[in-house]
Parts: sequence; structure tokens; C-alpha cells
Amino acid sequence: MADRPVAWITGASSGLGSEFARQLAARGYDLVLIARRRERLEQLARQLSVHCELIRSDLTLRSEQEILAQRLSQEPRLALLVNNAGFGTTRLFWEAELQGQLAMHELHVMAAVRLTHAALNNLVRQGQGGIINVASVAAFARSPANVSYCATKAWMLAFSEGLALELRARKSPVKVQALCPGFTYTEFHDVMGVDRNAVPRSWWMQAEEVVRASLEGLDRGQVCVIPGWRYRFLVAVLTKLPFALRMILQANSPHTRGRL
Repeated sequence: MADRPVAWITGASSGLGSEFARQLAARGYDLVLIARRRERLEQLARQLSVHCELIRSDLTLRSEQEILAQRLSQEPRLALLVNNAGFGTTRLFWEAELQGQLAMHELHVMAAVRLTHAALNNLVRQGQGGIINVASVAAFARSPANVSYCATKAWMLAFSEGLALELRARKSPVKVQALCPGFTYTEFHDVMGVDRNAVPRSWWMQAEEVVRASLEGLDRGQVCVIPGWRYRFLVAVLTKLPFALRMILQANSPHTRGRL
């Protein structure tokens, strides 16, 4: 197995993270699976036919970010980092518990910064590999009771675009992608307590198709991947509207009730 590429996946215990694990295993990657729920990682690893290292870690903690970053920088077979770990909230910013808001910024922003910095130092030196940052269609929009989530996902998109420009300037073959899915059938919205019926069924996507679009986009060197024609159309329109009109639509959109 010494010549097999290794993919690191955060938030691998469910949803898009576990689906990334399945599809990357099918592509011949060994895996380092990272999440807070080790028992869920063990269940997933038993379903896969590749070598899996399991790491229980809470990436809202700086100390654990630093431990993983140190290991990541020294991974000799590193080929891919998937910054997937994340969560959402459903309360107005000033009414929400501050600690939860800080934890979201710590996980979506600071953990991604530390792990990406370590991974790129490794990958650029090797001259191969890639990073997938799981953002959201929310990176292009804003919605009430979702302020920190939209802001951190917008940061993740801008971060990925900037890194891609730097890599191109250096003529590095290393790839960076921001994956921006919309509503997806995972545990994400269930944990938030969001009613799926608030959003038409046609707007929901399967995790399998979202991850497939991401990996195929990475193969092509696509920096921003928005799975689903409905979401690509929504982003194309929304980003071209005058600011005042966009604010009115975002405040009254039915999607606000579902939390992109």
C-alpha cells in the first residue's frame, strides 16, 4: 500500500464526508477519516475496502487543529485534503449563544486555514494533489438566522479562489476547489431542526451526485463547483442583481426558511 495516494477528510462521520470517503475509496485512495464521533468512523471504515486511519478530533479547538496540521504537513503520501467539517444554526445572530457562533468561525475558517496551509506546503513540494473546501450556495447569498454560516462559507469561496490564483501564478499543478452545494439529503439540516418540507423536493440533491460533481470538477481543474443546474442558474441570476433588489429577495425568499 506504500504507493497508494492518501486523502484526508474532515467531518467524515456522515453526510458529504462519508460519501467522499466512499467515492475516493472507489478511486483507489487510502483514507484518513477525521470526526468527533469515532464509532461512526468505525462503522464507515468497515464498509470500505481500503486502509482507513481513524482520528477522533474536535476541530473547533485550536490545540487539535495544530496537532492535525503538524501531521498533515508530514504525510508522505498526501494527495487530497477535503475540508468538509461544518455545522449550521437557525437563530438570529445576537440571540444565538456566542460560543456557538465562535465555534462555527473556528471550524469553518481557522481549521481550514491551518489544515490547508499544512497541506499546501506538502503538496506544492510534491508537485501534485489537491484541496477541496466544502462551501455552500450560501456563499453567494445571505439569509436571516444564518449570518455566520453564510459569512464563513463566503470566506471559504474567496479563500479557495485566492489560493487557486496563487498556485496558477507559480505554475503549480496542485488544484484547489470550492464545492458549493445547495440543499442536500444529509443529516446537516436534521441536526439544525430544519423542516425539509419548507423547500420544494426538486431543490434537494443526493449526496452521491454532489460528491461526484466535486470529484469530476477537480479532475478538470474547476475552482468553483455548483452541483445542479437550478443552483447554477440561481447563482448566475442572484450575483448580477442590484444590491437593493438582492437584499429584498434574500429577506423574503422561501429558501431562507430552509437555510441553504
